Amino acid sequence: MTRALVFPGQGSQFVGMGKSLADAEPAAKLVFEEVNDALSQDLSKIMWEGPEDELRLTENTQPALMAVSMAVVRTLEAGGVEVANIASHVAGHSLGEYSALAATGAFSLADTARLLKLRGQAMQRAVPVGKGAMAAILGLSMEDVAATCEAAAEQEIVVAANDNADGQVVVSGHKGAVERAIEIAKSKGAKRGMLLPVSAPFHCPLMKPAADEMRAALAHVQIERPVLPVIANVLAAPVSEPEGIANLLVEQVTGAVRWRESVGSMTSLGIHQIVEVGAGKVLSGLARRIDRDLEAVNLQEPTDIEAFAASL
Repeated sequence: MTRALVFPGQGSQFVGMGKSLADAEPAAKLVFEEVNDALSQDLSKIMWEGPEDELRLTENTQPALMAVSMAVVRTLEAGGVEVANIASHVAGHSLGEYSALAATGAFSLADTARLLKLRGQAMQRAVPVGKGAMAAILGLSMEDVAATCEAAAEQEIVVAANDNADGQVVVSGHKGAVERAIEIAKSKGAKRGMLLPVSAPFHCPLMKPAADEMRAALAHVQIERPVLPVIANVLAAPVSEPEGIANLLVEQVTGAVRWRESVGSMTSLGIHQIVEVGAGKVLSGLARRIDRDLEAVNLQEPTDIEAFAASL
């Protein structure tokens, strides 16, 4: 069976994630210790004990989700299961693209943790709290949402930020423009439009200061050729060249996450199974929504990993 490994993004986090894996698997425990050391922070304590609002801080959420994904990867490897031997491609949703790159050897674990900490801080710095917003628009096509954003802008910025699945698009931009987009979407027949509990308007042009910070940071990090092609968010197509990877990660900060198209790209490449590596089951659910013929499984608990390894 041809499969792809996919890595979750913000919104999949929960207090307690990764704890059972760290308790059961020495290789997983080492991942959390290495991330703590890289950040000079006891991030695993926040992950396992909370409080939830501290875990939800973007600068903590991003490296924390990556750490859980990498704990799963290292547990697989400790059992003799190598990423390069079980999949043809990898992909990640927003910050999950960094997890995918770490899993395929493009970044070291420590560099990935530091990059994601900075990415979270830079995104928060880019727009003052309260000035931006994001909203989920349910029940409209990507084309209709794009037209809605154009009508709602009124000299402000609002764009489609995440094309997650058919009828599930997230918009991002100035708060007033996002609120207008919700009302226009409803008038166009959207089933629902709702503001999301996020601290900044991700994946829109307002994030340019954060993109500039990431460009500078990535210029000082060693990027190796990944052992598998990575389907990039902004292209919805595979990339492998280190220079291209760096440029696309910068572009990703202000660009849309083209997840629906990325999954479509996977199926066109002959992929039949999506394996979600890390916390939650968001991407598994989206995969089945995008293509009913795709098999989707999630690996986050020791029992999940054992069952998956036994199935290979």
